Amino acid sequence: MEKTILITGCSSGIGYDTAHYLHKNGYRVFASARKEEDVKRLKKEGLESYVLDVTKPETIKKSLESILEKTEGKLYALFNNAGYGQPGAVEDIPTEVLKEQFETNLFGLHELTCQVIPIMRAQGYGRIIQHSSVLGLVSLRFRGAYNSTKYAIEGLCDTLRLELANDDIYVTTINTGPVHSNFRINATKKYYEHIHNKATVFKKEYGKELIPHKENKEKDPFTRNSDVVIKNIIHALESKKPQARYYNTSATYLLGTLKRLLPSSWLDKILVKI
Repeated sequence: MEKTILITGCSSGIGYDTAHYLHKNGYRVFASARKEEDVKRLKKEGLESYVLDVTKPETIKKSLESILEKTEGKLYALFNNAGYGQPGAVEDIPTEVLKEQFETNLFGLHELTCQVIPIMRAQGYGRIIQHSSVLGLVSLRFRGAYNSTKYAIEGLCDTLRLELANDDIYVTTINTGPVHSNFRINATKKYYEHIHNKATVFKKEYGKELIPHKENKEKDPFTRNSDVVIKNIIHALESKKPQARYYNTSATYLLGTLKRLLPSSWLDKILVKI
């Protein structure tokens, strides 16, 4: 069986690193990205790449059709990695901006998953890896839009895992903590685009918390490199019985454990200071 995998959001970060790692280690990787220039760059780097915008079902359908033509109609795995963060207090997030966050992080993930399931059911096997977050387990201030999409992914995937239990299609959720990538840079762009010019009681706090300072890898004990995520993706792809959920980084283990053990009032006192 040829181990083929479609990965979304491969322009940078975890998607990019995972695509290259799997390609170098025997997988046939179909690395997708929203922008044509990123797809061209990925192709120059030796990857098979497609334009796939998860908010546009026609690009999903077209990409899958092209991939299946090359694989005799089969696809071993899907890694739904595409997503972004929209910072801002809940009261400062316009409804339309919240909808945009859900379109990419949840509805796009759902659309692609639903198009892939019939392929995997017909072939009798498959692996679906959904990229959630530590913020699908706990919430942080000014991350309400992102938190809510990741909480939704948790519920969707927990249900899907039960519904596919008899189909030899394994659904895995990846809960990633802080990882060195362009995520914060891209989130800051979204802050300036939708929040920065609003009249808000949180203006001073935004300046301190949402405009990122230069990362200091030596002083940051929680932010890790993408290899901690890739290790768990490999296990989810190759284990006979992959875990339902994988925690990545010490921040995820710590906050996930506190969520299970502490009363909400105690946990809130910790989270409000992060």
